[in-house]
Amino acid sequence: MNRRAFIISSMATFPAAASLLGQASSDKPKIRIGQIGTRHAHASGKIKAIRDQSDVYELVGVVEADSRRRRELSKTNAYRGVNWMTEQELLGTKGLQAVAVETEVSELVETGIRCVQAGKHIHLDKPGGDTLPLFRELLEKAEASERIVQMGYMLRYNRAFQFMYHAVQDGWLGRIMEIDCMMGKLANEDTRKAIGRYPGGGMFELAGHVIDSIIHMLGKPRSVTPFTHRTQSDGIADNQLAVLDFESATATVRINHRDPFGSPRRRFQIAGDKGAVEIQQMESGDVTLYLDEPRGAYKKGVQKIALGKDGRYDGEFADLARVLRGEKTFDWSYRHDLDVQEALLLASGMPTV
Repeated sequence: MNRRAFIISSMATFPAAASLLGQASSDKPKIRIGQIGTRHAHASGKIKAIRDQSDVYELVGVVEADSRRRRELSKTNAYRGVNWMTEQELLGTKGLQAVAVETEVSELVETGIRCVQAGKHIHLDKPGGDTLPLFRELLEKAEASERIVQMGYMLRYNRAFQFMYHAVQDGWLGRIMEIDCMMGKLANEDTRKAIGRYPGGGMFELAGHVIDSIIHMLGKPRSVTPFTHRTQSDGIADNQLAVLDFESATATVRINHRDPFGSPRRRFQIAGDKGAVEIQQMESGDVTLYLDEPRGAYKKGVQKIALGKDGRYDGEFADLARVLRGEKTFDWSYRHDLDVQEALLLASGMPTV
């Protein structure tokens, strides 16, 4: 089988992954959406993803209170030509359905609550704040009013992770025994200042991405044990490990902000008693599949699969559009998001009460 045919076969085997290649149908009215905040590390990428799906979304406007920052951002490709608004103006816009919340982390949850109280669905970037009770309040209000809270964990929509989810769901790997993953980078001075605002440091910044996937596949852990090192004189938690314990499996999460090759080495590995999946580099779309017997289109033994990749955040907003248009149900429950946030705080050595 040639490479192209192999990839097509791979995507056909996993329809959820294949669905991310296209956008929601454009024969329906556009979804009116806005963005509040521009200071989250993912903010410009999210606004680009929304604007790139202009056949699905109508960007109503962006909220940024700092006039100097508005002027600077207006010169960038991501924000050039956007309609700058106040939060009151945006939330009062007729027909507004959704808001991407991209503030600083300290303001994410309170902003999300205001949006939900205004009757809007939200894309809430990660993590879900540093106070579990407040995040629980947001989810409770959203569930009571039937508003979607889509957390900004982009790996959910990565083709390789979609492939892995379905391999686990369909029993290809058997009973899961272990997960091992790492997300590292060499943090510059600005990043160190940002992660230093919270006692959980780098784990709090990055680990939600992988903990989200771990809990999606294994459920809520029985316990979470953090190990934290502060390698520099600034005292910031920058070399961390967390062990999540489940009934029949363990998962290790390593976050290292002192690793000069952290980004290209990012990986996610899962193994069961019938097979395993390795994803490295984490966002490459490349998978190594290990099987003890043939499964679907795949042979017994070891095989490398190149699934390719879409824009980093494209899948998030494509999926949100389908949900808001009633074409599918949302795949991530309020309970799941609460479990992820609790595990993240525990992994970061932060309080949950």
